[in-house]
Amino acid sequence: MGDHIARGEDFENKAEKKLGGWALFGSKFEDAADLFDKAGNCFKLAKSWDKAGAVYVKLANCHLKLDSKHEAANAYADAAHCYKKSNIKEAVSCLEQAVNFFLDIGRLNMSARYYKEIAELYEQEQNLDQAINYYEKAADLFQSEDVTTTANQCKQKVAQFSAQIEKYPRAIEIFEEIARHSVNNNLLKYGVRGHLLNAGICQLCKGDVVAINNALERYQELDPTFSGTRECKLLVDLAAAIDEEDVAKFTDAVKEYDSMTQLDAWRTTLLLRVKETLKAKELEEDDLT
Repeated sequence: MGDHIARGEDFENKAEKKLGGWALFGSKFEDAADLFDKAGNCFKLAKSWDKAGAVYVKLANCHLKLDSKHEAANAYADAAHCYKKSNIKEAVSCLEQAVNFFLDIGRLNMSARYYKEIAELYEQEQNLDQAINYYEKAADLFQSEDVTTTANQCKQKVAQFSAQIEKYPRAIEIFEEIARHSVNNNLLKYGVRGHLLNAGICQLCKGDVVAINNALERYQELDPTFSGTRECKLLVDLAAAIDEEDVAKFTDAVKEYDSMTQLDAWRTTLLLRVKETLKAKELEEDDLT
């Protein structure tokens, strides 16, 4: 470890000396870039992530002096991948820089990839507002590059997090849009009932029985096979339980579905919210009688 750090510092010092010297035609920046790159590798081997990140930022600056935005963007991405292990704020800042340079040179796919990476870092930090923001940016770019599957994955994240922070209309809009775009696609049509179930659960969270039933009619028009699915039956049963303010009926419907197809954590969390609201209504009515 110590050896690697000493070698890294040696390469870094040599690079700084090169930059401080005089040379023809920018070759000092090329020489310094080579040395900074070697220093970065040494610091990575030593698992000295902050030092490695800082050196890759210096490398990026050398590439900018040489007017190579592509290389600079890659160096910022390398810096970010080091900082990811020690300093999330710096990692996000470096990924932002990488995205900006990739956008400048028209590498939209790379920009989308790094926007998604920023979103994942914010998700890891449980900063859902920022995660939503960057997953949306990534989805837009992936969509413009016709990378539909990844664009949909990003959109689903936006919808899920929107629902978690109780922005149900936004979540519904996205799930319905993904379902609409998937229904005639042979590769994606099998996921439609899942997207409609997610949209339906968000409708339940809003607690408007008329809106829920209208939505169910729309979903059956959108996908004629939906009415025969267990997902549709679950939503119909839950809507009836909410209409009748019957907590036991609601619980039984969820249990029946879950015994055949396990509900994931996100769906379970939202359904528990609906159940708690239903329970509160039941208690309110008990107090009144």
